Amino acid sequence: MAYVRMNLKVVVAVLLIAAVPVYAQAQNPSTAKVSKGDAQKVVTIISADKAKTQTYCDIHKLAEQMAEAHAKKDSKTVIGLFQKIETLEKTLGPEYAALIDGVQDIVENDQLRAEFLSAFGALARLCTR
Repeated sequence: MAYVRMNLKVVVAVLLIAAVPVYAQAQNPSTAKVSKGDAQKVVTIISADKAKTQTYCDIHKLAEQMAEAHAKKDSKTVIGLFQKIETLEKTLGPEYAALIDGVQDIVENDQLRAEFLSAFGALARLCTR
């Protein structure tokens, strides 16, 4: 039960991480929309590549640390971890970047959010092996 709760916290942290650049780019909204199946497609691409899976797991660990730092109101650490995550995310491919760019669609749509949480929850479970 504690693992599920922490895993959910990490997924929420990843959503928050993704939301920051989207908010910053609000002046130039992207025309790409996230649709059903996009999260699963991205997870399939990442899980099929060991290097990308390891990168995602590294991001997952950093997101856990970021969630802890955020809870402690340690903004300096949050910013540093965010920058590390942002750098690693660039190696996950254009499909991942497009999905993250459309995070606002995910946050606002219950079905897309459920798909995202399910798909990335499955990917996060690969990190514990």
